[in-house]
Amino acid sequence: MQKVLIHIAIFFSILFLPVQGQAETVSLFAAGSLKAALGDVIKAFEQASGNTVHSEFGPSGLLRERIEKEGQVNIFASANMKHPQTLMSKGLGQPVALFARNNLCALAQSGLQVTSANLLEVLLHTNTRVGTSTPKADPSGDYAWELFEKADKMKPGSFTTLSGKARQLTGGPDSAKPPAGRNQYGWVMEEKKADVFLTYCTNAVLAAKEVPNLQIVQIAPELAVGADYGIIVLDGAPIQAWRLAMFILGVDGQRILATHGFVAGGLSAQ
Repeated sequence: MQKVLIHIAIFFSILFLPVQGQAETVSLFAAGSLKAALGDVIKAFEQASGNTVHSEFGPSGLLRERIEKEGQVNIFASANMKHPQTLMSKGLGQPVALFARNNLCALAQSGLQVTSANLLEVLLHTNTRVGTSTPKADPSGDYAWELFEKADKMKPGSFTTLSGKARQLTGGPDSAKPPAGRNQYGWVMEEKKADVFLTYCTNAVLAAKEVPNLQIVQIAPELAVGADYGIIVLDGAPIQAWRLAMFILGVDGQRILATHGFVAGGLSAQ
């Protein structure tokens, strides 16, 4: 507990320090769904601080495994709270802060007769190919499975049907990679690999910008699944890594995240 309090004190003390300081390179691992949003946050931080941020984006579960094996990363921004909390439980860093929220949406092919009201019926239909990310490797897949569990409470047997038919098309170590510069969800849908793909609403918006004929379907409240994004500064990180974390949690970072469709989160030390 004493160590947690010390780290929280560091967080708040940095709030009152100027962003400018000795320039350093900060390393960041972050969820793939954050690439566009954190890319803009990083640009703003670099401009304000004079520091350089080396970032790598990918499935949060796979990134967490790399941190456990290789270390040498300053900050980890995950699409769930579990992965950074796992790192904290292993003594690799702390505290964990909630910094953004997202929601699950359905991305559907054009011409498919699907609405929020009939989404579950469409997903369960024998001919509907349901696409998801890969559970455990990517929180987006875990959130899809959570939706399947909610569906089972509404219609018993749904979890078995949906988890059995779901095509785990992204987020896994062996998932097919899209061409350079392509949105992976837009590419998957354009390639007709699924009729409906369950992903974050922010991802769905980016995919639909790239493939305009795709439909974005909001998920009804009884099936809705929210995603809490957690950030952790890892042990041994330089002071500028703490400044970047606070920049993400601060007014400018939260404003940029909001422009990309994320819901700003409050500081929550775990």
